[in-house]
Amino acid sequence: MTETEQILIGGNKTGQQIFLNPAMANRHGLITGATGTGKTVTLQVLAEAFARLGVPVFSADVKGDLSGIAQPGKTHEKITQRLDHMGVTDHPFEGCPTLFWDIQGQTGHPVRTTISEMGPVMLANILQLNDTQSGILQVAFSVADDQGLLLLDLKDLSAMLNWIAENRNELAREYGNITSQSVSAIQRKLLVLKESGGEVFFGEPALNIEDLMHADFSGRGVVSLLDASSLYSNPKIYSTFLLWLLSELMEELPERGDAPLPKLVFFFDEAHLLFNNAPKSLLDRITQVVRLIRSKGVGIFFISQYPNDIPDEVLGQLGCRIQHALRAFTPKDQKAVKVAAQTFRQNPEIDTEKTITELGVGEALVSTLDPKGRPTMVDWCLLAPPHSQIGPISPDEKSRLMDRSPIKGRYDTSLDRESAYEMLIAREEELQKKRQQAAAELERGQAAAREEKAKSRGSGRQRQSTGEAIVKSVARSFGSQIGRALVRGILGSLIGKKR
Repeated sequence: MTETEQILIGGNKTGQQIFLNPAMANRHGLITGATGTGKTVTLQVLAEAFARLGVPVFSADVKGDLSGIAQPGKTHEKITQRLDHMGVTDHPFEGCPTLFWDIQGQTGHPVRTTISEMGPVMLANILQLNDTQSGILQVAFSVADDQGLLLLDLKDLSAMLNWIAENRNELAREYGNITSQSVSAIQRKLLVLKESGGEVFFGEPALNIEDLMHADFSGRGVVSLLDASSLYSNPKIYSTFLLWLLSELMEELPERGDAPLPKLVFFFDEAHLLFNNAPKSLLDRITQVVRLIRSKGVGIFFISQYPNDIPDEVLGQLGCRIQHALRAFTPKDQKAVKVAAQTFRQNPEIDTEKTITELGVGEALVSTLDPKGRPTMVDWCLLAPPHSQIGPISPDEKSRLMDRSPIKGRYDTSLDRESAYEMLIAREEELQKKRQQAAAELERGQAAAREEKAKSRGSGRQRQSTGEAIVKSVARSFGSQIGRALVRGILGSLIGKKR
């Protein structure tokens, strides 16, 4: 592979260039460092480099300053100095083809998924349910599957929960105890989710992951940016959505194995939000996704402040390491610096632990993977500048790019097709009709029973009366358990009473 096919990360103190081999991108990576040390610019440099090689990129834009990747950068004295240090003579300023996404649908194309696609495990994590509530949520999904009810949006799930609460006695035999208190607790958390943006996030048309994997007419990969500036205040929605997206990629993409270029590169900014207070079941799922998605040709880069923000099971699978500065002001900070230093393959010429605290902005300690997948020794690196604009573009510029988007109009209008909510409403209406019919039949049966009872008075117990037959017929024809319960009391008054 030639140098032009590799990704320039920067240069060491002697000016020797440090590269990332894109064939190793599916071994994943980690970008860490304190706030303000240059992690976002490093992310931008890597993202645009993959795009130039024709690889689609997905990244969440948490701070709102990644949108500049869509516009050409400008020359600057410090940029020139860096390029001279690395011996780079060809550095054209250019933007990347970019799609903007927004769960709220305000600053980008709307991003939606359905309740069914999200699944009970991830949804329980968003709602922060306890074990009992999570079990009931699983029951709601199972019953919906058994009865052919689609769970697409929040009102579908709410209607399903109401239904299992009303029929909890019948369901208990198969699914275990279901308490109305637990169902009510889940409903309250659904209301909070709805108010925090869940109503627009869950629904149709759901995101088609193929729309994240485009190249433009020149062969450059499209960069998809998710506006996560407002999602940061709802970290559970943010982190669970990104995990869902990774799970969808793992399930839908074919096996690919090792290749010269990855199929897609995924940047997970503020990655600590994914792991904070996550239950073991979710951590197991994350670990499985990170391990298996490699064979689909997807590379994941986690971005966070400290390496120990990432569980060891995941950290051990991240091949490329870029460590920006950390400050050791407290014993906790000192421990974090030590942990960060220990994650590298040591270089006898560098005191890794000391260097981490002395790095300047735009400097980092770097270790990548060689062609055989072995980590290189850690080295000090002056990071390469991006080709695109550093900082956000203006709202007008973003609007113009949105108007030229190849998927404009595809997700703009939400759909509300028949699903669990509508089907349960239809069942209730049908049940109301049956109730009215049953009431009329029972009234006729009662009248007939009274009439025959009067005729047979004094003659002893007679065979089953016409009224009793009508009442029993109504009960038999009312096939559902709910329907039978409606007439049970009336039956008792008519045919269960001693004469």
